[in-house]
Order: sequence, then C-alpha cells, then structure tokens
Amino acid sequence: MPETALLRVPIFPLAGALLFPGAQLPLHIFEPRYRSMVRDALASDRLIGMVQPRDQRDPPALFEVGCLGRIASAEELDDGRYNIVLEGLGRFRIAREAAVETPYRQVDADRSGFADGEEPDPLGLAQRAELEREARRYADALGYSVDWEAVGRLDDEMLVNGIAQIAPLDVGSKQALLEAPDIAERCDLLVQFMQFQRMVPGGADGPETMQ
Repeated sequence: MPETALLRVPIFPLAGALLFPGAQLPLHIFEPRYRSMVRDALASDRLIGMVQPRDQRDPPALFEVGCLGRIASAEELDDGRYNIVLEGLGRFRIAREAAVETPYRQVDADRSGFADGEEPDPLGLAQRAELEREARRYADALGYSVDWEAVGRLDDEMLVNGIAQIAPLDVGSKQALLEAPDIAERCDLLVQFMQFQRMVPGGADGPETMQ
C-alpha cells in the first residue's frame, strides 16, 4: 500500500454509533480529549473517523473498519463542549494506528476497496416490503412512534442506513451492518437482526449479542 494512498485521521471510538456514507450523525462532545480533537479538526480539514471499540478497556481495541466523516456543523457551548453533525464520506480500513502526541488517537486510513461513491442498485420490491414490514414490528416492540408515511418516501439507501443507525443493536451487529458490501446485503442483515432480537427473551428492548 503506497503511503500516499493512506489518510491520517483522528478517530472517535464510540460503541453503537454508526456513520454511513451520505448519512449524518449528531454528536455531543464533552470529554476533554475529544473537545481537543474537534477543535483541531475545525482548524484543518474538518475530518473525523468514527470507529467502534471492540472492548471496554482504556484505550480499547478497535474494529478495523470505520467511516470517515466531515464536520458539517459545529456549535461550541460556553463550557467548551461541542454539538456537531458529521456527514459520512466513505468507509475506511485501519492500516495502522499512528504514534502521535495528541490526547486523541489517530490512524492511517485506507479508503480503497469500498465502492461507497457509486450509486447503489435499488432494492427489489419484495426486499423493500420485507424491510418496512419488519421495521414496523420492531418499532412496535420497542414502543417507538414512527411516521411511516414519511418512512415510505425515503429512498432505499436512506431507509436501510437510517434504521441501522438508530436501531438499538449490539456492537457486533452494528459492525456487521457497517461492513456489509452493499445496500441489499445490509438490508438482509438488518431484517435478520431485527427478527432475532424480537424473538429472544426480553424482546427487542433487550439487546443480545450477535458476535
């Protein structure tokens, strides 16, 4: 891998927080190290990599695949905290972690191997209908109130990625959704995960591991 093909980016390891290409992720930044990260990003290219941690150690081990985001908006609060919105640009694979002096971690990210800039093929009618049907059952099990008319107007990519972002699935399931090669496979996985979680003891509000 040529060095020029790698991109040095700060990372924000946050379990359960998925960012997809083209999607947006609002974040409240309160830890001092991540306030520093946001300040530095705003002063340069506004880029932050979202990565899920594998464990609860400090620092945690990281999953290899994350998503690069650009700060689309930022509000600095009086006490130094930030409210930001990240816009997903594309997935990356961690080539290596960089040895840096910053209080936050940085990696050399490899963005090759992901077809995130291409227009996805549309879902089949039956596949789309199954996703919407299962999403209704899942939302009902969670007690969510959903504007299904508005949901029906979403395109396939926004629908699949939107559900994947907000569904209270475990870290392993979220990572599998992020790493799915295309929207159709992500859709199939999402339906399986929602069905499984509805059927386990405790119901949809009791996440079970899918690892």
